[in-house]
Amino acid sequence: MKKLLAATILTPALLIANPGLAEAPDFPTPAPVAYLTDLSTGAVLFSKDADRRMPPASMAKMMTVYVAFDMLKKGEIKLGQKFDVRPETWQRWHGPAAGSTMFLSTGEQVSVENLLKGIVTLSGNDACVVLAEGISGTEPAFTSRMNEAAKQLGLTNSHFGTSNGWPDNGVTFVTARDLAKLAAATIQNFPDYYKKFYSLPSFTWGKTLGAGADITQQNRDPLLGRVAGADGLKTGHTEEAGYGFTGSATQNGRRLVMVMAGLTSSNQRMEESVKFMNWGFRSWQAKPIAAKGRKIETAEVQLGDAATVGLVAPTNLTVTLPAGAAPALSGKVVYDGPIKAPIKAGQHIADLVISSPDLPEQRLPLVAESDVGEAGFFGRAWAGLTGLFGG
Repeated sequence: MKKLLAATILTPALLIANPGLAEAPDFPTPAPVAYLTDLSTGAVLFSKDADRRMPPASMAKMMTVYVAFDMLKKGEIKLGQKFDVRPETWQRWHGPAAGSTMFLSTGEQVSVENLLKGIVTLSGNDACVVLAEGISGTEPAFTSRMNEAAKQLGLTNSHFGTSNGWPDNGVTFVTARDLAKLAAATIQNFPDYYKKFYSLPSFTWGKTLGAGADITQQNRDPLLGRVAGADGLKTGHTEEAGYGFTGSATQNGRRLVMVMAGLTSSNQRMEESVKFMNWGFRSWQAKPIAAKGRKIETAEVQLGDAATVGLVAPTNLTVTLPAGAAPALSGKVVYDGPIKAPIKAGQHIADLVISSPDLPEQRLPLVAESDVGEAGFFGRAWAGLTGLFGG
């Protein structure tokens, strides 16, 4: 069952002083779709049509990269592993009509590492398809992997029909909220790969015709070099989708993830993205709620060698509030309970939900304070009897 503890758990030591109402600040933007969330607290700072289904353009490549990162982490592929550029793939994905390119050559063998750099930094449509075919044999087989990963991540309003986001008559669609979830999962699940690939300022691959000079292309990320702490993720543009961007940056321990879509030019995308991210950091602030290790509540345990387990803060917990505001806060602990043993210390088993008038709800993780083993035979028998007779 869903166990809700009363919304009185925030003791005076946890409450923000000088309580009062705090209205969320507004951000005027011409972007038809915009979404901003603070990963440090889970707070949604801004949402404009965030659940509208839309074509992602090259932002779909984030899912291709996510699948590759997951396979690398599991040892199913290696960074040094090389895939062939098939003549048919080169024929389809070279030249001006094929969009952004890594400038791969037919018959070339390219490592997974370089293909990922070509996808993330150069937005290479050719690199996506070569990687997809190298991993799964065909691009449709790879997109099945993409959709399975999307399902596991809870991207309920997204579907992928291509590895690179090329227009496909509406088969491929996403929402801003789902793109933000995908970005967060990439950052949190694969921090080392994220750091290695997503903030390269440029990448060199391919040769010019005639002179045979190296081709160096700059990263299209509009935040890099313009917003402190910016380190990803992916732009997108097609005539159908307009200009979009999913980006992230960290400042003073806060990580924000933003999505904008439907803008009219690359310059407008750059200007609006920079303003949006800076607004997120300047108009909102983090306020401490509980120090790491602090016990917030206890949870009931089922069939364990202890009847309860402490719920503690896994890190220093903070909430995101409008800058300069100190609203009254209330909180409740939420978990599916009683929680079945065994339980490991540090296991995420509950959430602390913080509420305040006129502000979005924020959900912070709580973990088990200690191990709880399974009850022995007599403990399980006694639990069965008390459950039967309501004791």
